[in-house]
Amino acid sequence: MTRIGYAPGAYDLFHVGHLNLLRQARTHCDHLIAGVVADEVLEVTKGRRPVIPLEERMEIVRHISFVDEVVAETQPDKLVTWESVRFDVIFKGDDWRGTPKGERLERDFASVGVDVVYFPYTVHTSSTALRRALAVLDGAPEPAAEARAHR
Repeated sequence: MTRIGYAPGAYDLFHVGHLNLLRQARTHCDHLIAGVVADEVLEVTKGRRPVIPLEERMEIVRHISFVDEVVAETQPDKLVTWESVRFDVIFKGDDWRGTPKGERLERDFASVGVDVVYFPYTVHTSSTALRRALAVLDGAPEPAAEARAHR
């Protein structure tokens, strides 16, 4: 029986943390689907649009050797995504573990028999850190929404 894994993410400003998550995810499933979150969904859920547009982010992720399939995640409810994609395990960074959104994810997916697997968050490199560095280089103040999201 094939174990299907799902690794959702913005994958904006693609960096080694994204690569680490996808590499680790692939070792826990037979078929890995990367769900690239749509621009509009990111705007609603994170309060900002991505730097790189959806189609370009999907193209980047599509060319990662351990990714078997790429889908656009066009709405924030992961259970609705599961209804169309049908995966057995979902992968998230461990920055979700123990948070209200992580607990909700675990509860929702337990109801349909999907495992939630967390991987270590790559602390030294993140899209947020890259955005902050770019803002400093540009002389712009740090975006307030970004600062609140990771405190």
